[in-house]
Amino acid sequence: MNSLGAALGESYSISPLRMAFLRWQCRVRQMSMRDNQGRPDDGIIPALFLPGETDPMGHIITLINKSPGYSVTPELMHMARKTNDPAQRRDQAIRFFSATYYQKAAEFSDILTATFPPGSPGAATIRAAERVRLRFDAYAQVFDLSCKVWRLAEKNPLYQSTMAHNGLFNPALPPDTEVLGFEPDWDASISEPELR
Repeated sequence: MNSLGAALGESYSISPLRMAFLRWQCRVRQMSMRDNQGRPDDGIIPALFLPGETDPMGHIITLINKSPGYSVTPELMHMARKTNDPAQRRDQAIRFFSATYYQKAAEFSDILTATFPPGSPGAATIRAAERVRLRFDAYAQVFDLSCKVWRLAEKNPLYQSTMAHNGLFNPALPPDTEVLGFEPDWDASISEPELR
């Protein structure tokens, strides 16, 4: 894997671990929307480990985004423009994401994204590391992903999708929010229990 989903042409790895992770992520995210009013839990907030560290730097809220060919970014942006009421916007978003959004794991990019405040020292540390581990541990399942870190440009479809999604839940999101992408190396990643 060379560069951010082959520059988002997204020629996917056929790794069984990749598909198992995306299926699991779709399931836990749909449960979060349906049962938790969209509040993120451990299935969405992995521990982030810098190279060589045994203690996590912290935890980050991650997103999975539809691949560019399945993007719903225009719909998300339309939802945000329909009302200035944050409660209505959030309610519409929860209904949208609770319905069929997460039902087809194959429509999602395996590049996770996360937002950071403008000028975030934590984001700078993560970017400087270039590679990190994200450890998801929830619902009796662990995925420990070795990831290359990318700083996404505003024109990147995953940047746009991330900002549109997060803007529905946080209308005060600064326009110069930093978005990092985490591209898993499936050959260097593991699951516990192991997949059969």
